[in-house]
Amino acid sequence: MPVHLKHVAIASADPDNAAKFFVDVLGWTIAGRVDSRNALGYYVTDGTINIALLNFKNRPAAGLEFDEGYTGLHHLGFQCDDIEEIVDRFENSGFAPRHDVNIAQGLGMNPAKDNAEYKMTGPEGVMIDVSERGWVGTATFKPKPA
Repeated sequence: MPVHLKHVAIASADPDNAAKFFVDVLGWTIAGRVDSRNALGYYVTDGTINIALLNFKNRPAAGLEFDEGYTGLHHLGFQCDDIEEIVDRFENSGFAPRHDVNIAQGLGMNPAKDNAEYKMTGPEGVMIDVSERGWVGTATFKPKPA
């Protein structure tokens, strides 16, 4: 079964201004606000894809390969039907989980039970999220059960 791109994260020095661009210039909507121990920012969407505009508060949560103050593409997020199967496919193809970032973000070691998303390493070292639930603002988002 195909895995679909539903999420892109951009590290931003000014998430307010970045969100304003997506809303005012592209006509997107703000799907959510991020204010966590790891980052400040916004989720914006066109209804199909979610883009996180994040100002990271600490390097471990961003990934130590990103210098403090880094701006630009941070990671891509793919929605799947079975997160454990996708993690196995990554690992069987030689792409490892990002345990350092998963732990720093409090995601735990069990992606199916611990969180909506799980960080992996992709081609060229690009960080990749995999998620069964998806991301707020997308048509295929599945909110966390109450």
